[in-house]
Amino acid sequence: METPFPTHLSAILLAGGKSSRMGKDKALIEVQGVPLLQRIATLIQAYANPVYIITPWIERYQTIIPANCYLLRESYPSGETQGPLVGFAQALVYVKTDWVLLLACDLPNLTTQAVEQWLQELHHVSDEAIAYLPRHQKGWEPLCGFYRSSCLTSLDSFIQAGGRSFQQWLQPHSVQELFVSDRSVLFNCNTPMDLKGIIEK
Repeated sequence: METPFPTHLSAILLAGGKSSRMGKDKALIEVQGVPLLQRIATLIQAYANPVYIITPWIERYQTIIPANCYLLRESYPSGETQGPLVGFAQALVYVKTDWVLLLACDLPNLTTQAVEQWLQELHHVSDEAIAYLPRHQKGWEPLCGFYRSSCLTSLDSFIQAGGRSFQQWLQPHSVQELFVSDRSVLFNCNTPMDLKGIIEK
């Protein structure tokens, strides 16, 4: 039977943040008994293969991720993490598929229904677009959307020039908007108050 989804899709999950506003590692926070990173990895592995998780702390997550996900160690020679853009670039080196789905690890409301709808629409993205992303008031939602793996060349050039902002990198490029009917799926769990709201649902 023909699948309505791309048969060649990779995923990159970002688990390198300091979680300073939360006060503890967001990737390990349990929602309904499941750590957020494990929840996202389990959900997305049904649609993407391979699934890469980029993090400075491989040992921290080895026991919670599904067996067919790959942990990549984020390197930061300066001694400080360089932010999600650099983590994305380091993981993108391993991607062999045309499209990759980039996700933050703290998306507790992401659903299979939303992902399946997005994948059905991915076929209609213009050839000129390097990314297919939701939009918010201040720009793009870069940590929950699709990128062409061919964007690595421009991404590397931007980073080598000192750039660290997704918005600034994307600004001169063609990006197609991913329309999200239920904006709650994009919710990031950043603070204890955010977590309290999720747990009490």
